Amino acid sequence: MLFCRVRYIVAYTMSFRVFKSFGIVSFLCLSVSLLVSETNDLEPIQPNGSKALVYVIPISEEINQPNLYILRRGLKEAIRKKADMVLLDMDTPGGRLDICLEMMEMLGYFEGKTATYVNPDAISAGAFIASASDQIFFSPKGKMGAAGVIQGTGEDVPETARMKIESYLLANIRIVSEEYPYRSEVIRAMLDPNYELVIEEQVLKPKGELLTVTASQAMEVYGDAGEPLLGAGIFESIELLLEEQYGRNGYILESFEMTYSEEFAKWMSTIAPLLLGLGLLALFIEFKTPGFGLFGIAGIVLLGVFFLSNYIAGLAGNEAIVLFGLGLGFLAIEIFVLPGLFIFGLLGLGMVVWALIYAMSDFWPGGTVPFSFEILLIPTQNLLIGLFIAIVGALLIGRFLKGSFIERALVLSETLRDKSSLKGTESLTNSALVGKKGTSLTRLNPAGIIQIEGQRFEAHANIGYIDEGREVVVSSRDQFKINVDLVSDES
Repeated sequence: MLFCRVRYIVAYTMSFRVFKSFGIVSFLCLSVSLLVSETNDLEPIQPNGSKALVYVIPISEEINQPNLYILRRGLKEAIRKKADMVLLDMDTPGGRLDICLEMMEMLGYFEGKTATYVNPDAISAGAFIASASDQIFFSPKGKMGAAGVIQGTGEDVPETARMKIESYLLANIRIVSEEYPYRSEVIRAMLDPNYELVIEEQVLKPKGELLTVTASQAMEVYGDAGEPLLGAGIFESIELLLEEQYGRNGYILESFEMTYSEEFAKWMSTIAPLLLGLGLLALFIEFKTPGFGLFGIAGIVLLGVFFLSNYIAGLAGNEAIVLFGLGLGFLAIEIFVLPGLFIFGLLGLGMVVWALIYAMSDFWPGGTVPFSFEILLIPTQNLLIGLFIAIVGALLIGRFLKGSFIERALVLSETLRDKSSLKGTESLTNSALVGKKGTSLTRLNPAGIIQIEGQRFEAHANIGYIDEGREVVVSSRDQFKINVDLVSDES
């Protein structure tokens, strides 16, 4: 159904042969309306009566960038839905320490209860993430531990650096485990081979080893209060776990799910500046050519993947897409309806720039994370890289593709239906046109088609617009267009 709607939008847009910019804006506006209609079902679901809403987020395979995206997006969804509990369904052999630290920090953004279900492995970085949650539950075959810090190559981290990392990790774990008397000591035993874990005169881990606990070991009790070593319970399934916590009918279970298309899109966020730059370049070329065609579609697709990949990464929301579409709409008004007014142009440009930055910024719903300019630092850097790619690409096309079909489409463009008119191509490569007079074949608003000595060219009105059939004079030229002025009737 969604594919059919998208196909309808593309066909609808392709009908805009003259005002191609309005076709692009129409595409974006229709896409926005689709997004709104498709996401109506994603409104926050309030728990029925006194039932608790539990949101399950899977953390599987290696701890890397995709798992960071899953956790970030899942936590934001849980916050929007006002969930009572976030439960990590974990099965991981470990992974990148920097990603692990970010994920531990993110768990602190959720104000409700957090828990981890070790099903069956929470090894290395997985053990740290699990320890950052309020409660740790185990499947019967669950294992957690072996959390020594190593480099990505598998080699040991230098001693000084390792001590700093371990100190920082243990400090974070102590903050989140104050209610659990043994957790910080157990995690240290998983992390530091030189640490000997002794509880009630019982050596649980001698020096020279890294601790890994099974589900049953994690539930062994110590002390007068009978506190378990690490775990909060052993359960065959998440459903049995939640029945124990909230009763058989006392909870609503929702799970984060990722489709195959999202699996592909989440990798695209790692090349966001490239997607952005190529998308802007393609749209620039489309604006410089007559009709609506391949470049316009390519630009829309690339920017669509840009927004989608950042949405999958838990960054962009529908707001960024709506803002981007509105910004393009204001720019179209400035260029084609009210040229020279500048208000709509500046407003549209500001909205487009902010939408692109916003799409790459890690904003959290409900003010969970206070705003700071550091949030905008990397997105702004990515935007500048994207603009650099677009500008350099445009310059390279203009400089090195002389005489190619791309240059003819960009610079010269006689209506492409008549290939014989392309013999005037060379006249734009020098200053021969400057000072020549011609006639506007279409309305220049501000861009349009003029005719000089039997040849047709795409031209740009320097001031305002020029009606069809008026006499014009070429004032200047650049790599992509010629600029003309209206010849006054008095002259």
